[in-house]
Amino acid sequence: MGAGRSGGRPTISDVAALAGVSVSAVSKVVNNKGGIAEPTRRRVLEAVDKLQWSPSAAAVALRGARTRAIGMVSRRPPDLLTSDPHFTVLISGIERELAPVDYGLLLHIVGGQDDAERRAYRRLAEERRVDGVILTESLVRDTRFDLLRGLGLPAVLIGTPWREDPVPAVRAPHQERGVTEAVEHLAALGHRRAAYVLGPEDRVHTGFRRRVFEEAARRHGLSPVLLPVPDFTAEAAASATEESLSLADRPTAILYANDMMAIAGINAARRRGLEVPRDLSVVGHDDLPLGALVQPRLTTVGQDLVGLGRAAALRLVAELGGTAAEVPAIAPPGLVVRESTAAPGT
Repeated sequence: MGAGRSGGRPTISDVAALAGVSVSAVSKVVNNKGGIAEPTRRRVLEAVDKLQWSPSAAAVALRGARTRAIGMVSRRPPDLLTSDPHFTVLISGIERELAPVDYGLLLHIVGGQDDAERRAYRRLAEERRVDGVILTESLVRDTRFDLLRGLGLPAVLIGTPWREDPVPAVRAPHQERGVTEAVEHLAALGHRRAAYVLGPEDRVHTGFRRRVFEEAARRHGLSPVLLPVPDFTAEAAASATEESLSLADRPTAILYANDMMAIAGINAARRRGLEVPRDLSVVGHDDLPLGALVQPRLTTVGQDLVGLGRAAALRLVAELGGTAAEVPAIAPPGLVVRESTAAPGT
């Protein structure tokens, strides 16, 4: 950053002195007010660039339009983000498309509190810190769409909205395919009782996968055991696994909402003296890199997180530019069979 006359951080007075104008003239440019000749405005902008002056939202107003930043607010707690690479992979897809067009990603971590998330969106809009936002984890009775419209903040959702809504959304085709294939795989191996450790019930995808699982289980003669948990943590998955394995007629296979939870389930089963997959078959979801590194290597439902991230970024950038988005094809979910599933007792 350029130095001010005092040798420290540049100030509005430094900008005014370099541009040869008054502080009030700089303020008018900052706030997009009239009464400033175009040559004067250009001198102010040149001074800002030379001094690299960026006093929060004022730098946005100086350029009169774009922040060149996209916002993303995560409801998941920070410790979960460090242990579950789901969002890391998703963000890598987003960044693949933002970086070439000179956009940056501003990530806010607010945990699961709805009021904290709403405050974050208000702050992003009111301080003009981003041009638009990418929404993840569609919620039942989602209020974010109305909030963002009221704030005038463009948005794109990754996933399926809980109701028809004008907010653009990107999603994989044939979303039922992965869970369906997992149930078919377990049935073909000879399993007759399977549990599903689901995510929080306020997520749209939790309800969708639950219905797909139950319908597929009925078609293939499996007795389903449903185990919703309050969050996507390893602790919640381990507790649900212990619960299911304590049943008199315990399941011989368990599906999990994500790969990290599935790995926690494997460890919980081992603590009870069970061997995976001989005593218990385990299926994850997402096909994250760690699933291929554990022992046994994890059978999982793969989903195209990179493709979803790329599609969301391209769609939002197109929305901001008022153009049609050329969104790459997103691969449908599909089962990746590895070593954590087998016929019961083998």
